[in-house]
Amino acid sequence: MSRFSVLMVVALSVMVTGCEKQSEAPSRTGTTGTATAPAKPTTGKPEATLTAPASGHHGAVVELGNATIGTFAVRASRDHGDIRPGGDAPIDVWLNGGTEKVAAVRFWIGAQDAQGSVKAKADIEDPKEPNHWHTHAEVPSPLPLESKLWVEIETEGGKKAAGSFELNH
Repeated sequence: MSRFSVLMVVALSVMVTGCEKQSEAPSRTGTTGTATAPAKPTTGKPEATLTAPASGHHGAVVELGNATIGTFAVRASRDHGDIRPGGDAPIDVWLNGGTEKVAAVRFWIGAQDAQGSVKAKADIEDPKEPNHWHTHAEVPSPLPLESKLWVEIETEGGKKAAGSFELNH
């Protein structure tokens, strides 16, 4: 078996056993807000709900910070590793508060207008922790200067709000 074949088998094994990734075509509609930092939880839950685990799905966690997006207190992190054009980044976001039920959460890396990026629809990571959302965000190639992690929250009422986090790379 050639070295390339072995690498492909290993890569496919990792993809099959790793986190599921869902992507959506970039959407240019909705309201975009600016994230502010830091935010406090608004659900009456203890501050610990905004504390990330020491390790993620793929190793150490890089904290990206806290922000307010729409009416939600949001905390974001990513798994440690280089942000490489053409690759992906495992992203975790915790939502607290909010005045409406969440219909969808989407992440993308790049510019605010998502030009050249793919919005990835996140899923609830664990049904026991319904405020924890996770997916892998594709890193655009080429990676625009000043790229950030963007988080868009869509509520059941159809309102969308987005905010950004520095990638800390």
